[in-house]
Amino acid sequence: MARSKRVIRRRALEVPQHEDHPLYMFTLSGEELLKVAGIWHAERDDDGNLEGYQRPEVKKHVKNITKYLDEEQIIFPNPIILALSSKTAFKAGRTSKSEAAFGTAGYLEIPIPRNGQTKPAWVVDGQQRLMAISKSRRVSELVVPVNAFVTDDVSVQREQFIRVNSSKPLPKGLLTELLPHVEADLPDDLSMRRLPSALCDVLNQHTDSPFFGLIRRSTMCKAAKKRAVIRDTSVVRMLESSLNSPTGCLFSHRNLATNKADIKAIQQTLMVYWTAVRDVFPDAWGLPPSESRLMHGAGIRAMGRLMDEIMPTVELSSDRADAQVRRELRRIEPVARWTKGTWRGLGLRWNDVQNTPSHVKHLSDLLLRSYMDAA
Repeated sequence: MARSKRVIRRRALEVPQHEDHPLYMFTLSGEELLKVAGIWHAERDDDGNLEGYQRPEVKKHVKNITKYLDEEQIIFPNPIILALSSKTAFKAGRTSKSEAAFGTAGYLEIPIPRNGQTKPAWVVDGQQRLMAISKSRRVSELVVPVNAFVTDDVSVQREQFIRVNSSKPLPKGLLTELLPHVEADLPDDLSMRRLPSALCDVLNQHTDSPFFGLIRRSTMCKAAKKRAVIRDTSVVRMLESSLNSPTGCLFSHRNLATNKADIKAIQQTLMVYWTAVRDVFPDAWGLPPSESRLMHGAGIRAMGRLMDEIMPTVELSSDRADAQVRRELRRIEPVARWTKGTWRGLGLRWNDVQNTPSHVKHLSDLLLRSYMDAA
């Protein structure tokens, strides 16, 4: 009897898929599921490192599911997907070779944590359903289908979370933060966004970066969000443009054959250029976008286009690289209207510029044309 109190023992089917991460199909009661499974929301620790991966709870969705679960006759076929700890044990039963090709029947033993201990499972898909189950008056009666794979590697969990949610888009900010922390191969569209996302992390967390603490990330605590003024998606799109376009200054630091990049050179380019931007336009730097269009999505992306024009001419190893970039940037000072006035050539007040494709293009063209004319 003592053993049964420490583990949940349930009939399960082990499905042959990944050699290192066994996959199981079984059922748990609502109460059992709540005892062993937790939800690890994406958030930052005190050092700025990303933890977890789940999006915030959608209260209205949870309420609707709970209402349905409280009915007498329900059909609840969608399984909860769990990542199980390696502490989970599976004991196979007798299975013929022909049957084993499609799954091995046996018993799965999931440890029940004592007070304060970490739960042995994390929800990869189905957190809204789990929240609804916890609120249901029928929680003890519900029999919930579960699919689970075994891994202690949070990177594998994040990878599966992204794949499961590929058909129902994640919030852009959350996806941006998760991508650098997934080590496995991803679909091409996501793989191409991983490097810009990682660089955004570096710019926001490196104490020598002009962007230090200024990029707003969805997992930041409230205090950090108050200081952050730039949307991370604006920075990521600026980086994507420079990395993926043959005319981008960061493009040359990529090896398309191996899909590798010279991260050191890219970081140095970004640090030198954007530090110079901050120094040339100090009155516009670090303000909310409502007070400075330099911190606005349109400003970040337009200045990214100018970066692609300026930085190929700069010798980064030179002691005068910083001074050279500042000198080049001062060529656009006469037309820059980041915090007041009217953009000459656009016919727009400084704060009428919006983060739309047409406004970004017009602002970029104005800055580039002014730079080239001054040069």
